[in-house]
Amino acid sequence: MNLLQTPNWGELKKRFGWTAHYIETTNATAQILFRHLPLGLTIAYLPKGPTLDWADIAARQAIFTLIHLEAKKRRAIFLKVEPDVWESADNSAVAVNFLSKSGFVPARTIQPRATALVDLTGSEAEILAAMKQKTRYNIRLAEKKGVTIRVGEAEDVAKFFALTQLTATRDCFAIHNLAYYQTAYQQFAPEHGALLLAEFEHDPLAALMAFCEGETAYYLYGASSNEKRNLMPAYLLQWEAMRWAKQHGCTTYDLWGIPDADPTTLEAEFERRDDGLWGVYRFKRGFGGRIQRAIGAFDYVYRPVWYRLYKLFRYEK
Repeated sequence: MNLLQTPNWGELKKRFGWTAHYIETTNATAQILFRHLPLGLTIAYLPKGPTLDWADIAARQAIFTLIHLEAKKRRAIFLKVEPDVWESADNSAVAVNFLSKSGFVPARTIQPRATALVDLTGSEAEILAAMKQKTRYNIRLAEKKGVTIRVGEAEDVAKFFALTQLTATRDCFAIHNLAYYQTAYQQFAPEHGALLLAEFEHDPLAALMAFCEGETAYYLYGASSNEKRNLMPAYLLQWEAMRWAKQHGCTTYDLWGIPDADPTTLEAEFERRDDGLWGVYRFKRGFGGRIQRAIGAFDYVYRPVWYRLYKLFRYEK
């Protein structure tokens, strides 16, 4: 099961404008998030789900019948589904074919479509060996210069948020508010999540929040200071996050979000591009992850007129 289909994730989203509804059949599960709109309407969103064997025809039909019933009951304008299926997977064609024949149309994604997955199954030496030489050097440099990593507590979320604000201003991206990160910490830590801080002489230089579900760990939120960037704290921080994930039984570390481009384009353009996710890709590529691309998002439209209005005012502005 993907992190975004877990009850913990549903509880987090319920605190910030969503309603979570869980559906279970004999061979499948689905957690649908509903966002309320004016006039009693909603949008329905199924992030990284449903959880099922896509080759199981009966399981597909049973779970989607219940999904549609619930969406209609809550007066959804449309249902957005982002299956947890990689294009390279054996079941990708089956999933896309089923959705297409069932009336879904390709749509804009909410979660990053492409990512890099770091293999944690080997020894620590083997994981380091799979990284780019410069990344290994930066990890060692941070250690040598005295950067330390510690697992944060609830009171450290405010420090993380302060770094997040700096990063958002510097790199021009949107962030959640402090309450969101505090709730995420409370909901997941310590069993399914951790706040890690990179410090130098007790000053926080970088921080991240990582989460784990099953055998996969997810790097969702990260930030860094404008100070002492030459100490390479973010590199050591990621390495310690991978070690934390491995200690929690994870075999994969999902770096969660790189530019949606083929590997050839990524390698040809990463040094000169700064827009979108290109800046973070220059950092993430050094950790030796395997590039994966999901099959994308699909919308099922229940109310066509409202759907067009929603796209006009929510997607195009």
